[in-house]
Amino acid sequence: MENIYIYHTNDLHSHFQKWPRIQAEVLRRREMHENRGETMFLFDIGDHIDRFHPFTEATRGKGNVDLLNDSKYDAVTIGNNEGITLSKEELMSLYGGAKFDCIVANIFNEDGTRPDWAEPFKIYETHNRTKIGVIGVTIPYTNFYGPLRWKATDPFETLKHWIPIVANEVDILIVLSHLGLSDDERIANEFPVVDVVLGAHTHHVLEKGKEMNRSLLACTGKYGDHLGIVKLTYDRKKHHFFKKEAKLIRTEDLPIVDDEKGFDERLFQQGKNMLQNPVARLPERLESNWFQETKLNRLLCEGLTEWCRADCSFLNAGILIDDLPKGIVTEYDIHRICPHPINPCTLRLSGAELKEVLVQTVEEKYTTLKFKGFGFRGEIFGTMIYDQITMDGKGSAMDIKIRGKRLDPEKVYLVATIDMFAFAKFFPQLLRAEKTFFLPEFLRDVLKWKVQSIYPYLKDDGEDGTVSHRYEH
Repeated sequence: MENIYIYHTNDLHSHFQKWPRIQAEVLRRREMHENRGETMFLFDIGDHIDRFHPFTEATRGKGNVDLLNDSKYDAVTIGNNEGITLSKEELMSLYGGAKFDCIVANIFNEDGTRPDWAEPFKIYETHNRTKIGVIGVTIPYTNFYGPLRWKATDPFETLKHWIPIVANEVDILIVLSHLGLSDDERIANEFPVVDVVLGAHTHHVLEKGKEMNRSLLACTGKYGDHLGIVKLTYDRKKHHFFKKEAKLIRTEDLPIVDDEKGFDERLFQQGKNMLQNPVARLPERLESNWFQETKLNRLLCEGLTEWCRADCSFLNAGILIDDLPKGIVTEYDIHRICPHPINPCTLRLSGAELKEVLVQTVEEKYTTLKFKGFGFRGEIFGTMIYDQITMDGKGSAMDIKIRGKRLDPEKVYLVATIDMFAFAKFFPQLLRAEKTFFLPEFLRDVLKWKVQSIYPYLKDDGEDGTVSHRYEH
């Protein structure tokens, strides 16, 4: 009998507060297993990065890769935060300094070639020469991968191709799945040859794993709350598992690490320092307000119309979480008030469809709504802000004008908004509309562009204009 230990993390989303304990524990465990002559593997199942954090924003995820290197990870797969919140060039270079394998089988260049940073599978050997095959798949957000010049293929068609090939070469087969729990269950049902599915994306917590068909499913939740361990007891001679076990260790129960409370602060400050490029100079403070229109949120909405070359636009005031100060505005200031990995988008709507949506946008139930997800990193939805849209009255009797002209029910309008509204079920009519996404730009890029255009940064006498961009690791 051979004991094989597989440690795993997922969906850290750049929440680094608990990372020191995770790192210390996996390094301690690796030394322990090596001293016992046991085999250990360490995998991350994606969404380690999240550009809401200044450190990740400033380093474009390369700082996260350094943290994975320091923790001696064996392999990772990518999540949507690695795949669609970076430009093509940034993702191409993300893993250039990685000391681990990046395994993802269903992401390709536009021409169908596989990027040189990705492998569809990897075969590892234990100390007893048991062969373990690892295949990685990620969720194929084709609406986003396409504009970024990637091709994301169906993960199940991908697995259907690779599983027989890899299974024929190995004793144990593992899938790194950034697909979500329901798809992990589908993998177990459709591919009984898969022994372990390490999951992510839906942030599910499986305290002792979940057995389905012949597979063991495991996932740690999110934000580094848990470290996952799968223990496989395997008889290589009989090609048989004596036991498969999964469990989670709460990171708050792990030993305290020296100066762990300062770890996230240092990374935050390092990212902040790297984002000190001046982008504008304001003659006055521009205030945000979640419950009414201000000069700042109006400016962003106007910028959205212009950026997307749309007829009109709308967005929620809660998208801006703080004010912009008087004086020099830096990249950090823009990031601080608009940290969301949310892209601009346009929708083609008939006048009748647009009226249906606009009637819904004034409903008071949204104004104080607290929610998370779909890229939103704020606190409250807030009131709706409009550009080139005026409304008078209520409900079906509402009189609506677009660019000063009465809404034509038959005319098709190009409406700019944020991608969150194209997927979340706030306004059902938008789910069915023809959409165009603007990538890799985030909403904060629109804000930066608009602020710069109105309040350009001009150096005062005595300013040298130099800014440090040093990334210290």
